[in-house]
Amino acid sequence: MIHGQEVTKVDIHLFLHNFAHPPVLFFFLGLAAVLFKSDLEIPSQIGKFLSLYLLFHIGFTGGEKLMAAGFSGTLVEVLLACVLISFLTPFIAFRILRIKLDTYNAGAIAATYGSISAVTFATASSFLESLHVHADGFMTAGMALMESPAIIAGLVLIGMSVNKLRQAKSTSELSEGGRPLKEVLHEAFFNGSVFLLLGSMLVGMISGSSGGIELKPFVDDIFQGMLSLYMLDMGLLAGKRIGDLKQSGAFLVAYGLIFPPVMAAIGIGLSYMMHLPQGDALLFTVLCASASYVAVPAAMRTAVPQANMSLLLPMSLCVTFTLNIAAGIPLYFSVIHKVWGA
Repeated sequence: MIHGQEVTKVDIHLFLHNFAHPPVLFFFLGLAAVLFKSDLEIPSQIGKFLSLYLLFHIGFTGGEKLMAAGFSGTLVEVLLACVLISFLTPFIAFRILRIKLDTYNAGAIAATYGSISAVTFATASSFLESLHVHADGFMTAGMALMESPAIIAGLVLIGMSVNKLRQAKSTSELSEGGRPLKEVLHEAFFNGSVFLLLGSMLVGMISGSSGGIELKPFVDDIFQGMLSLYMLDMGLLAGKRIGDLKQSGAFLVAYGLIFPPVMAAIGIGLSYMMHLPQGDALLFTVLCASASYVAVPAAMRTAVPQANMSLLLPMSLCVTFTLNIAAGIPLYFSVIHKVWGA
C-alpha cells in the first residue's frame, strides 16, 4: 500500500513538473495570446531561425555524445529499430486514415505520423535533464534517421494506390503533379531540416568534446531560452490553426489523440526488449509517438500538392504535439518507471 502511494506521488510529480517546465508554459502562453486576441507575434524569419537553431543543437550535441559513447551493438539495434518504425508506421496509419480520407491526404498524414517532432524530442530531453536521468547521444542519431523513411513510405503508398486505382502503366511518378521519383527521393533525403540535422551531427562527431567546449555558450548556455521562445512561437501557431480542426471532424481529432499513445506503447515494448535504460527508453518512445509538423509537411506540400495542409498541420501540431507536451512525456516516463521496476 505504501509502495503504491509512493508510485502515485511520483506520477503526480512528473505531470506537475512537466507543466511547470518553462518551455511548456511558454507554449501555453502562446495559446493564451491567441485566445485573448493579443497582438503578440514572432516574426516568421525569427521563427525560422529558432527552428534552425533547434535542429543545429540537437544534431551537434547528439553527434558529440554519440562519439563519446562509441559504437556498439545496442547502437546498431536502436538505429535499425528507428528506421523500421519510421518506414512501417505509415503503412499502418494509411489503412486507418483511408476509412475517411482520400489517397493523397491519407498518405500525407500517414507520413507525418511515421516521422518525428524534433521539438517534442528536445522537450523530452530537457525533461530528463531536469530529473537528472541520463540519456545516451545515439538517440539523436535515431531521430535524424526517422525523417526520410516516413516521407518515402508515404509517397510509395500514394503512388501504389493511385496506380492501382487508375491502372497506370508507368511507375516512375508518384503524384498527379508529374514529379519524377528521382526528384521526390532527393527531396526526402536532402530536405533542409534533415540535411542540417545530419550535418550538425557529423560536425559534432568530428569535433568531439573540444568542439563542444568551443560552442558551449551557444549550444548549452542559451538552449533553454531558445527552446522557450520556439515553444512560444509554436503556441501562437497552434492557436491560430485550432479553428482548422473543425474541418477535420471528430475522426481525425480522435486519431490524433489515440494513435500516438498506441505507438508509445509499442515504443515502450521495443525499448524493454532492447534493454534500454529509462532515459533512452523515453526518448525512443517519444520518437515513436510524435508527428512531424516541419519536414514532412514541407516535403508533402511540394511532392503531393493534392494533400490538404489545413488538415495535416492542425492534427500534428494542435492535437498530437499538444498531447505529448502536456501529458504524454510524463505519462510515458511514468509507465517506463513502473515497468522497469525502479
